[in-house]
Amino acid sequence: MDKLIATIEKGRPFFNAVARNKYLKAIRDGFISVIPIIIFSSIFMLVSAVPNVWGFYWPDDINNVLMKAYNYSMGILALACAATTAKHFCDAQNRDMPKNNQINFISVMIAAMVGFLLLSSDSISVTTDGVTISGFDNGLMGSRGLLTAFIAAFVTGIVYKFFVKRNITIRLPEQVPPNISQTFKDLIPFSVSIAIFWAFDQVFRAAFGICFAQGVIQVFQPLFTAADGYVGLAIIYGAMSLFWFVGVHGPSIVEPAISAALVSNLTANFAAYQAGEQATYILTQSAQYFVVCMGGTGATLVLCLMFCFLAKSKEMRAVGRASIVPVCFAVNEPFLFGAPMVLNPVFFVPFIAAPVLNIWLLKIFVDVLGMNGFMYTLPWTTPAPIGIIMGLGLQPLAFVFLIAVLALDFAVYYPFFKVYDRQKCEEESEVLEEELAERTAQKGAAMTAAFQGEVSAESVAAGAAASTVAGAAAATPSAGVASSAPVQAGDLSSLNGKGVLVLCQGGGTSGLLANALAKAAKEHGIDLTTGAEAYGNHIDMMPDFDLVVLAPQAASYFDDLKKDADRMGIKCCSCRGKQYIDLSRDGEAALNFVLDQLAQ
Repeated sequence: MDKLIATIEKGRPFFNAVARNKYLKAIRDGFISVIPIIIFSSIFMLVSAVPNVWGFYWPDDINNVLMKAYNYSMGILALACAATTAKHFCDAQNRDMPKNNQINFISVMIAAMVGFLLLSSDSISVTTDGVTISGFDNGLMGSRGLLTAFIAAFVTGIVYKFFVKRNITIRLPEQVPPNISQTFKDLIPFSVSIAIFWAFDQVFRAAFGICFAQGVIQVFQPLFTAADGYVGLAIIYGAMSLFWFVGVHGPSIVEPAISAALVSNLTANFAAYQAGEQATYILTQSAQYFVVCMGGTGATLVLCLMFCFLAKSKEMRAVGRASIVPVCFAVNEPFLFGAPMVLNPVFFVPFIAAPVLNIWLLKIFVDVLGMNGFMYTLPWTTPAPIGIIMGLGLQPLAFVFLIAVLALDFAVYYPFFKVYDRQKCEEESEVLEEELAERTAQKGAAMTAAFQGEVSAESVAAGAAASTVAGAAAATPSAGVASSAPVQAGDLSSLNGKGVLVLCQGGGTSGLLANALAKAAKEHGIDLTTGAEAYGNHIDMMPDFDLVVLAPQAASYFDDLKKDADRMGIKCCSCRGKQYIDLSRDGEAALNFVLDQLAQ
């Protein structure tokens, strides 16, 4: 097992390089930016369709009002994603551009949206009673057009970089205001981008008789279908857990390849349900949030509960109780690094197997028992049991599935949990025996010295007291929390007016350290501004802070973050796994850490 883990870990630099790829990152970050649209629209889907399970149907006029909010948000998802992906791709391009010659991301976003519309939408015109109504066909502007949205964003970004980097622009006199000059600077790359999309659209439609977005769907549909099978699901989610096991954020590598399928399949499931058919797609965003990642990557919710209530090891119980609240909300980094799960040979097999078996169980319920797949999306921080019941539309089989998947995870993890618990108990017993022997030796030496008159009675008493304190400290179980000397408020005066931004992958783990810093600063009367955000949404926020701290699961992005920080004249740093968890549990140590980083 150790050899296997060592072999996998050798590939870590390659995995980190893949995670940092600017195209994959732009897809991931652009997709994250539009998640509020998906969640917002799902609220109206839930209100509109869930009552149908219990035989209640809204009147048509009420249902149309509810679905209007859905159609005007989810219906333009790909259009919005073209803009957000272009923005994040532009940010990546600007890292390699001079400070005084940056690409205008607003212009890039607009050009990407126009380009996407050319590739995916037909103009329509309807005449009724002599009145002509014109508009766009929005059939491919929603989740079905996501792949085309990514392509439009990348082509636009590449064209803009080509012209801006070479200063191919319309030059105006120095007396012209900068905002006017910027407009003309963007004119050439904007025009060329749109011309490329327009010409390509004409050629593609003439050759194939369909728009490019429809052609992309036909090409990739077999891959999406294969990914929805048992083998495809195992490869996708087995790889995601494997990457996390060696300390690389798995979703950063896997999700960009399946992001379009995750949303389009969810939309297809809802459409099938509305049409009175079974929702059969398994590979959906909600299935990933609440079934595959029940409690976080590795489906660790049940295991964390085992640590809390079934472990005999004091250390394991302490780790479980310290981690259970964030794990319930799918923030399981405290558990991954505190247990630890990352690079722990004992949990290698269940950490990868549990997510795969969970998604297979969902497929069995859909294919064999006739249950509808996930049709609704809730925030990823929704506790998994609630997410499963709500995401599956409160159908009766959803409750049965929830019980079954919890039992499955218990069966998968329990044998390995028992082995680890036994190991930890043996380690704790050995430590106690060694410390008891050491304390006995110390007391014997002190008594001998007193008898020989080499120390005073006061020294003997002090030595015994110190020994007693040491024994009490040794008997206290360690939860992996770093200790730090008490900090005087005056020592931290230099932090007044400073700002610290903490970044992680999804914006959940970053809140742990940001909250610890804010709480400790308040206790010491320090005016310290703290913020927590997902990496990728940080560029516009960074100038308002003095230090940016990168959480361990996002550490592979440090080189890119350093470029952004250097360009803006602020400091940045990254944390190791256990170090980060320790700091999030010890506010004073976190303040000292910030103080040290700012002083460097």
